[in-house]
Parts: sequence; C-alpha cells; structure tokens
Amino acid sequence: MKEEKEFFPARSVAWTDGGAGITQRVLSQDADGTLTRLARWTPGTTSGTEVIRHEYVEEVYLLEGSLTDLTLEQTFHPGDYACRPPGMPHGPYRTTDGCTMLEIRYSGR
Repeated sequence: MKEEKEFFPARSVAWTDGGAGITQRVLSQDADGTLTRLARWTPGTTSGTEVIRHEYVEEVYLLEGSLTDLTLEQTFHPGDYACRPPGMPHGPYRTTDGCTMLEIRYSGR
C-alpha cells in the first residue's frame, strides 16, 4: 500500500535518473510496482524499437512537449491522455522536442 501523503509541492521531490534519457520525480510508490511519477523525456529520447506491453494499468497525461507513437504514426500534445490496461500494445515512442508527463501505474487485478 502506498504511504499516506497530504498535499505537498511536487517540486520538492528531486528529479532522478529514470534511465534511457528519462528523468523522474517519483511522487508515490509501493513495493508492488504501484507508482505515480512525473517523467521528463529529453529531446531525441525513444522508448526503443519494439511495441510495449506490461502487466499493470498505466495512465499517462501529457503535460508539456510532444510524444510520437511510431506504430500509429501519430503525435500527441499537452492535454492528451492514455489509459492502458494490462497487455495492451502501445508504442514505441519518440520525442523530438522533449516532453513531460504524469504517469500512474497500478495493478490490473
């Protein structure tokens, strides 16, 4: 279970390395993989070349920049939202100008 947190400034959480050109502010998490974070992709970052699938629900809200789905050949912008149930194929992605998103992951069971 995630720990209890009342309102606090997200900017008080340090940006850390999320790997592969991504920095993150992890706002809350649990040992089971439940996670809420701000993820910032530097310009030119890609998620690889393969379609992505995972075993958790993922919700993503794009806050800044743009993100291109290479399979769909579609670019998403601030205010765009995705909800992906476990096993849903998506991506791979690339950002030309960088982007920041709110990402929430939780068990789909």
